[in-house]
Amino acid sequence: MIENNEYGLGDIVEMRKPHPCSSRSKQFEIVRLGADIKIKCCGCGNVIMMPRNEFNNKAKKIIKKSD
Repeated sequence: MIENNEYGLGDIVEMRKPHPCSSRSKQFEIVRLGADIKIKCCGCGNVIMMPRNEFNNKAKKIIKKSD
């Protein structure tokens, strides 16, 4: 579980479950922050939008911080 202020725009995060695309990637890039968070699969480029509290529960760790 990740806390609210640990991540930012452009960060790469690892989710608990892989995306059901052909690459089965667990890595996602954060592309929008707000009440909802929009993340992009690093494997196929598909964009997913979810509520912030759901994202906090499903995110495992931050892989790369943006500068």
